Amino acid sequence: MAKTNTSELLEALASEIGENIYIDIAKWHLFLSNAKLHTVVAEQLYPLITSNSINEDRVVKVLESIPVKIGGGRRELALIDLLPLQCQVNLVDILERFQREI
Repeated sequence: MAKTNTSELLEALASEIGENIYIDIAKWHLFLSNAKLHTVVAEQLYPLITSNSINEDRVVKVLESIPVKIGGGRRELALIDLLPLQCQVNLVDILERFQREI
C-alpha cells in the first residue's frame, strides 16, 4: 500500500472497514458503509495506527465512544453494542494490517 497522503489512507481504511465490518440487528447484517458509519470509525481509529498503539482494549474504547442513533434518533447505543465479537476481531486485524503496510 504505497499511500502516503493521510486522506488517501483514511479513505482506504474507511473503505476496508465499510466493506468488512457490520452491525448485527436481529440477525440482519448492516455493513458500516451502508450505515454511513465507516468514515467516522476510520477517523476515530486512525490515530491508533499512526501512534502504533493498536490493541483490542483501545479499539473497544473508541467503539464505545461512537454513538449510533436508532429508532429515528429516539435512542442512542454505542457502536460496540451493535458489533458482533467476530467483527471486533476483524476490525483489529484490519487496523494491524494497515499499520504494517504504511
